Amino acid sequence: MRKLLAALAALPVVLAALWCGLALGFRFPGPTVIRHGVGGLFVIGVIATLLRVRPLTRKLGALAVLFGLFAAFYATVRPSNDRDWSPEVANPPTGEVVGDTLTLHNVRNFQYRSDSDFTERWETRTYDLSAIEGADLFLSYWGSPMIAHTIVSWDFSNSPPLAVSIETRKEKGEEYSAVRGFFREYELYYVAADERDLIGLRTNHRDEQVYLYRVRISPAAARDLLLDYVKTMNDLAARPRWYNAGIDNCTTGIRVHVEHIGSVRPWDWRILANGYGDQLMYERGNINTDLPFDELKQRSNVVARAQAAGDSPDFSARIRDGLPPRPKP
Repeated sequence: MRKLLAALAALPVVLAALWCGLALGFRFPGPTVIRHGVGGLFVIGVIATLLRVRPLTRKLGALAVLFGLFAAFYATVRPSNDRDWSPEVANPPTGEVVGDTLTLHNVRNFQYRSDSDFTERWETRTYDLSAIEGADLFLSYWGSPMIAHTIVSWDFSNSPPLAVSIETRKEKGEEYSAVRGFFREYELYYVAADERDLIGLRTNHRDEQVYLYRVRISPAAARDLLLDYVKTMNDLAARPRWYNAGIDNCTTGIRVHVEHIGSVRPWDWRILANGYGDQLMYERGNINTDLPFDELKQRSNVVARAQAAGDSPDFSARIRDGLPPRPKP
């Protein structure tokens, strides 16, 4: 019984050591063989300490030293805004608000010929905050039905929608890795963009399945949500932050912003398995519930309409044609 209790007590320590070993393997400076060697030695050191060092006080002291050394190293792995960025994330958006006017800089409006062939267009746009009608949510699937990329878009009565996507900020030649996303590999980046860019890229060039849901939200709450996003954009431009695939990603970021405006809902496993996030919103009445969920989802798929719209100026209106209406706040 004592051995079983000791093993159970050691399990979280071993799991923490494995996480630290992976972090060292990815982020320790030097060639791959050295990084992996340092990570492996750390894990071996922790396990050897658990098995061999006696008494308990000495064991705890040795573990504290090992994890303290890791923490000291990891604190030196700092985010930066000064790297050779991929062009699609080269310019972080920033905004200023005067009265009801939001002026947003570095709104992305690329013209795509393919996923990697595009004409860059960075724009400064103004938005009338008093003209906000609500907000919509896009879910974009590229593989497993469990995982989707989430994008919030604000609807205005007098201008095209503004879409914002919380993403990784990759350097030139850098590819996304879901595993590396847990280990300070990518800075956090907010893409503020025209829907023809953010959504058309996914539907027309990446062959992703994209669904658009009109969200139950008042214009006032949608305004507060957008202003909270803009605050974070300005903060990131001044003080970069790490993206984290587990706790600071496209969906948990939305949840944090929603909490900032006073809407707190219970945690649910579908916040992590966000491909089922539309089911969660349906159950909570956050999206249209007049239709059975399966029919709602089918009608919310915008791929065919987006492909037909192409680079049309009325792209946003055309992908919304036939959608179930936004439920009243």
